[in-house]
Amino acid sequence: MMASTVSAQAQKDILLDDESAYFDSEEMPNAVIWLPAPPDTNATQFVYDITQYMWGKAQRLDSARRQQAIDNAVYEIADMIEQFSVPFGMEISKEKTPAIYHVVSRGVITARLSATKPKAEYMRKRPYARFNEPTLVPEEEEELRTNGSYPSGHTVRGWAMALLLCEINPEAQDDILELGYQWGQSRVIAGYHWQSDVDAARMLAAASYARLHTSAEFLADMAAARAEYAALLKSSARIIRIDGTPVPNTSRSVVIEGKKQIN
Repeated sequence: MMASTVSAQAQKDILLDDESAYFDSEEMPNAVIWLPAPPDTNATQFVYDITQYMWGKAQRLDSARRQQAIDNAVYEIADMIEQFSVPFGMEISKEKTPAIYHVVSRGVITARLSATKPKAEYMRKRPYARFNEPTLVPEEEEELRTNGSYPSGHTVRGWAMALLLCEINPEAQDDILELGYQWGQSRVIAGYHWQSDVDAARMLAAASYARLHTSAEFLADMAAARAEYAALLKSSARIIRIDGTPVPNTSRSVVIEGKKQIN
């Protein structure tokens, strides 16, 4: 029987990010019931996991992709948001965008709780532990040897963050989703997760995202975040004359040519 208390890692999430979840782990989708178990080591599906593990090691030869995998290994919300601010198109922080930071932080922490039960149920061995090989983030190897590999908690957090930010700024959805996708692939490249761990985590993040939308508190927080974004976008509008000189007191680039506005 699974314990109804929040896992130690989930408690760490809440402590690190100074936010509370919208739901507890018992209220989140139970992936042990509806999500398939990870492939057994003698199953044909496991061959794909091994192939992807080898693919991930090959990706490390690309210095830029290697560094991205290391950068994506962060776990605290503030560190994640710093990277997601780039495709989002605006700096996100507690100070500058408190409403956006609040709903994204709480939403991601809540989504991560959905991985508690399947991780404890399956306690799948991580690829670096199975092959006894080094990862790209060696300082975390010892701690995560006793943390189940399926599904990937980092991927749940990364994909959930991408979905939440897309809801706030849909115009940037493709760039945001690209980072969200690569966030999961980074776990394969770093050697911490099998591909099936990552694929399952994306499904779990999507299910959690749907659950979030049944919370009146979340919906209110999301409305506040979208309003904050719209206000910041409006206040940052900058008009640039056709000769290239900006009109004072604004910052977003809009070109005026005759009576036509060119973004």
